[in-house]
Amino acid sequence: MSATPYRRTSDGRRRKRAGSLQKISMRAVVTGGGGYCGYKLGCALADIGASVVLCDIHKPLWAIPNGVVWIETDIRDYDAILAACEGADCVFHVASYGMSGLEQLHKKEIETVNINGTRLILNVQNIPRLVYTSSVNVVFGGLPIEDGDEESLPYFPIDKVFYFLLPLPDSYKERYNQRHLPRLIIERRLLSFKFGDPTVKMNWIHVENFVQAHILAAEALTPEKNFIAVSTQWNIQFCKNITILAFLKCNICHF
Repeated sequence: MSATPYRRTSDGRRRKRAGSLQKISMRAVVTGGGGYCGYKLGCALADIGASVVLCDIHKPLWAIPNGVVWIETDIRDYDAILAACEGADCVFHVASYGMSGLEQLHKKEIETVNINGTRLILNVQNIPRLVYTSSVNVVFGGLPIEDGDEESLPYFPIDKVFYFLLPLPDSYKERYNQRHLPRLIIERRLLSFKFGDPTVKMNWIHVENFVQAHILAAEALTPEKNFIAVSTQWNIQFCKNITILAFLKCNICHF
């Protein structure tokens, strides 16, 4: 899936949103709804008419709009997940653990949340549609990858065991992202660091593209779209690959 680009003006306003989305009527559940991506997805769904439940052990840092409710939910608690998903028309499984920072050292939590938690979601009965989110980390095991993609490379550290629909954002960039930028910036002052080969490029996407792809994925799991996305993996990509330095330059100028 190629995401629709947009640009910022000098004052940070968006000139073009990531495509227009049609009004919908459904009850959507977003796991990991307390995180930035899950929260933005939930707000966008509410904007187009959905009734949204954000499930997370942490409450979102931002205001919860009309049409959205937050339920304190541990993805590892089957009964809690079952209750939250009751009556849902679509579940967006965005919850994860160990993406960055010290969390990466907590192997037990990573397994119980990312693997066992996902299995629990898959075991919930009567979910009409499920959209499962992952990242390039499913194929990256610490070794350099040249001209690779998520479709041709084996998953790491486990094989491809389960998915219904898997939008794969290579990574995402946004001013209020609570993950990537804080690793590189402390109180708006750059650290002195080196990232291996400065020519390495990745495909970064905007959070609006992330949101757009998920809503389109849910739509593609309906009879109106002939269920074209069932058991299908989609990769979310922006227009081109860029280096980490280009990514930082694009974001820092908007702080």
